Amino acid sequence: MVEKHTSENGVRIVLENVPEVRSVTIGIWVLAGSRNEGMHNNGISHFLEHMFFKGTEKRNAQEIAESFDAIGAQINAFTSKEYTCYFVRVLDTHKEYALEMLVDMFFDSIFEEEEIKREKKVVYEEIKMYEDTPDDIVHDLLAKAAYGDHPLGYPILGTDESLKEITQAALHTYKQERYTAENVVISVAGNVDSSFITVIEDHFERLKPQSQQAVVEKPVFLTNDMKRNKDTEQAHLSLGYNGLQLGDERSSSLIVMNNVLGGSMSSRLFQEVREKEGLAYTVFSYHASFLDNGLLTIYAGTGKDKLPKLQDTINRVVDHFITNGLTDKELKNSKEQLKSNMVLGLESTNSRMSRNGRNELLLSRHRTVDEIIKDIDGVSHASIQEIIEATFKQAATTAIIAPK
Repeated sequence: MVEKHTSENGVRIVLENVPEVRSVTIGIWVLAGSRNEGMHNNGISHFLEHMFFKGTEKRNAQEIAESFDAIGAQINAFTSKEYTCYFVRVLDTHKEYALEMLVDMFFDSIFEEEEIKREKKVVYEEIKMYEDTPDDIVHDLLAKAAYGDHPLGYPILGTDESLKEITQAALHTYKQERYTAENVVISVAGNVDSSFITVIEDHFERLKPQSQQAVVEKPVFLTNDMKRNKDTEQAHLSLGYNGLQLGDERSSSLIVMNNVLGGSMSSRLFQEVREKEGLAYTVFSYHASFLDNGLLTIYAGTGKDKLPKLQDTINRVVDHFITNGLTDKELKNSKEQLKSNMVLGLESTNSRMSRNGRNELLLSRHRTVDEIIKDIDGVSHASIQEIIEATFKQAATTAIIAPK
């Protein structure tokens, strides 16, 4: 059971006691991602995440690393288009110390000028590494094609040009604007009881609420074709379709449908593109939900000369999907796969912390596993057909990265 508590200043705390384990995972979730940026500071959410590890008033970067290593902690952070998360997994005996470390980084990072210069070099290399992975950057190109100049189309890492504009003052300003009480959720899962909520609340009582939140503009889904030439061995293709926003009541139907389309080895795309035609080693589909929008993506990589046949094959699979829907066997198997994946995925405290933190931050509600299973079981051929027609009624937006 997930316990939820809202502090006087607006900070939300969610805690799930899992007494059969000996670990605790603590995560700080912040409603700050690349969609909250502009072209001038694109990448600042991700860069700020990096800088939290580079020194506080109490500890320098090495001392932060050594302090976590000394308790055998697994510490990490990540940035997405809509949020940033800092988390640590430790033995239950070290949870108070791990929390204190996270709090020190969260409130008292100093963003020293020399560390900023040094970390920019690291992120420049991260961008280069990403550029060397065309099967990753084709998804950024698809986001640009689907959302145009809207911030959802921005790369999370930013660009070489936008990174140059990030200063110490800009970091402090952005943190002050986005890292406010109502934008923060503390999620804890593991061998920990509700008394830990008071400990967390004491640490975060100094976080101030923001009197006025910036308006987040809703994107318009665009149908575009974008292509980049790059010195690669393969051509990389992504197709995007307008999906569902977070919390949409049709989400279960879409998830079941996507699993049959390209979410497993028995999926239509895997069987047709890889097993029957031999056109690609990797082919899959997935759905990403945002606060007010969603994107269903199909990806595959193939030789440049096979690209036209790959596109034709994918289009044929989608057309057949629209016309014929799912078989009884596909519907049944997809439901069982999804239920199994969900239950097995919640066997770690890290997964539980992530699920609860994201749900609270973006939806402010929590459904039990039984409720979700009931929704999946309730998916029918009729609801699947409805979501197929809604998803594929508009032409796909396309992104291709291929050799000249």
